[in-house]
Amino acid sequence: MKQIIVFAGTTEGRQLSEWLAGEGLEVLACVATEYGSHLVREEDHLHVRQGRLTQEEMAQLLEAEGRPLVLDATHPYATEVSRNIRTACKEADCEYLRLIRAEDRKGEQAGEDCITVGSVEEAAAYLAGTTGRILTATGSKELHHFTTLPDYQERVYARVLASKEVVEHCQSLGFLGQHLICMQGPFSKELNTAMLRQFGASWLVTKESGKEGGFGEKLLAAREAGAKVVLIGRPPEQEGRSVEEGIALLRKRFSLKSYPRDRFQERCAFLAGIGMGPKENMTKEAWAVFEQADCILGARRMIEGFAPLQKPMLDAYDPDEMRAYLQEHPEYQRIAIALSGDVGFYSNAKRLLALFEQEGIKTELLPGISSVSYLCSRLRIGWEDVKLVSIHGRKSNLIGAVRENFRTFTLLGGKDNVQALCDELLYYGLEHVAIYVGERLGYFEEHITKGSPKELRDITFDGLCAALIENPGYKGGAVSCIPDEAFLRGKAPMTKSEIRCLSVAKLGLARNSMIYDIGAGTGSVSVEMALQAPEGTVWAIEKEEEAARLIRENARRFQTSNVKVIEGTAPEALEQLPAPTHAFIGGSSGNLREILTLLLKKNPAVRVAVNAVTLETVGEAVQCFKELPFSHVETVQVQLSKAKTLGRYQLMTGQNPVYIFTACGNRQEQELPD
Repeated sequence: MKQIIVFAGTTEGRQLSEWLAGEGLEVLACVATEYGSHLVREEDHLHVRQGRLTQEEMAQLLEAEGRPLVLDATHPYATEVSRNIRTACKEADCEYLRLIRAEDRKGEQAGEDCITVGSVEEAAAYLAGTTGRILTATGSKELHHFTTLPDYQERVYARVLASKEVVEHCQSLGFLGQHLICMQGPFSKELNTAMLRQFGASWLVTKESGKEGGFGEKLLAAREAGAKVVLIGRPPEQEGRSVEEGIALLRKRFSLKSYPRDRFQERCAFLAGIGMGPKENMTKEAWAVFEQADCILGARRMIEGFAPLQKPMLDAYDPDEMRAYLQEHPEYQRIAIALSGDVGFYSNAKRLLALFEQEGIKTELLPGISSVSYLCSRLRIGWEDVKLVSIHGRKSNLIGAVRENFRTFTLLGGKDNVQALCDELLYYGLEHVAIYVGERLGYFEEHITKGSPKELRDITFDGLCAALIENPGYKGGAVSCIPDEAFLRGKAPMTKSEIRCLSVAKLGLARNSMIYDIGAGTGSVSVEMALQAPEGTVWAIEKEEEAARLIRENARRFQTSNVKVIEGTAPEALEQLPAPTHAFIGGSSGNLREILTLLLKKNPAVRVAVNAVTLETVGEAVQCFKELPFSHVETVQVQLSKAKTLGRYQLMTGQNPVYIFTACGNRQEQELPD
């Protein structure tokens, strides 16, 4: 006795049969052909019956199995079979549930390339008045209609199921050799396209087989291969429930915890760049993904344009919020994520990829039109030499980028974003630059405003916009060995130009290094390091208030906004700072060992440079590098002499010798003392 009988004429029917049996329910799956019986394999709780049944035979089967629940999951075009199942259930007093395959809206706008007819017979009649090769994807049952075409054996290529009875039937109709293609679908767009091109087909004949039958992939493939579609219109659907609704009822009826697609269909998330937002700015590939998705996720501004698709939508940007939603809705298998612009340009794609990997969800990235390429196209300029920066929800050294590049593009975010940008440019002496601000790019209200920082700072702009900054006075390349007189000096001590240049070079900085300048004095070393690491940060630690003021003024003078001044004494002032990759110690106030110990705790592989003038500091440094876990210790003594003019003569004036110690933290050494 069976609890459920599934008339499994579709992929969904086979999946439901296996899922229900896997949950311990007694299931009988009825399939019409031997080929169908191979697709549904018998297992515990699942039995398979092969063969076509009349209405009377169906009623007898239902009586014999104790009047179970009947699921009609036959093909949408099998109207006569569905009618027989429904009548048999009525006679046997069985509960009947018709599960309707959802229509596939992917590529439904086939336009002039699609001819809709009412039947396969009408399709053959229409094609009789045309020329060109034909690929049929309507199955073998009604293939005989195409034999009415005078040259059908040369013109028609039939794609049918790979079963012995089907092959024998098709061969009896005269479909032989390469004109008979035996394969099990559904097929990808790429495979459909390859077949159409391989046979040089001008026509594709298909039925509206829904998403599970790969209907959308056929339409897109025909468009890509330059073939026209003859579509057999879908017959009027009987009353019933969608597959998703049927699954929900079954889960509730039998208290089932799982979902069938968890076992039989891989979940996939499509991260799609939607360009500027409107449909016209999206690629056809991206729009098709949203059309066929089970649900659409993204920030409100990104997803509002998809409302006409009437899909379940979640207004969310945070990956954890998306995770919770998808865990609550296991029925959503094709997930579309709307991302602004291009997925590879300051998008949320990286975080989402990590999320979906954790959840075991397959991911695909679909590129879009980026805001930088769009804005530059509106300005009629190329963007291959534009420096790309974003200060929308992130920290970036925008001033450094503007200083070093003729053109800098940046994403902006927040209510006063343009005003804050203009204020920063003016503060660092970049009042001469030109700014192009793009608002609502791609929309009807699109507007681009040009002006100087002073002209634009008092204008109110949209909350989300982009800017292109042109600096005709840009200074490309790294600057080093800045003359001492270029700095504001005051009464603070300053490392001389040549010593500063050598010390910074010995540190081996990268463009994105995170650096401490301990005992920063006037900030001359901080500035040199900030110029060498424009994408990093320099924390200038200084205990004297007057010196800290000088550091800020010098950072402003050299347009190094990545210098951050910390007033205090090391090592206490370092406690809350991020771990450094490099550290320069120009003054330690007698705390050298404590400073080095803390640096190693923050980053066991930190690279340090210590400048020492007094013998006491030299001795302390030698002991520290012997006793603390450092490697590659190098000691250099430098003594400089500079020419000084006295009357008609140039005399060399010696300066105090300076010791430069450099070393790298050694992860393998002993633990540090508390």
